[in-house]
Amino acid sequence: MSRTFTTFGYGDDEQRRDELIRKIEHSVERLKLQELEALYYDMLTKDYMKD
Repeated sequence: MSRTFTTFGYGDDEQRRDELIRKIEHSVERLKLQELEALYYDMLTKDYMKD
């Protein structure tokens, strides 16, 4: 398993936000349908997204 080193304390919050979105998108693209459904349900129940 490769290690990911991330720099915290960016001067530009938007740059950090973009980096996090790219990493999350990359991970989500690899999920199987059941995993996506579980993630979707979890995010709905925590009000991170609306149906």
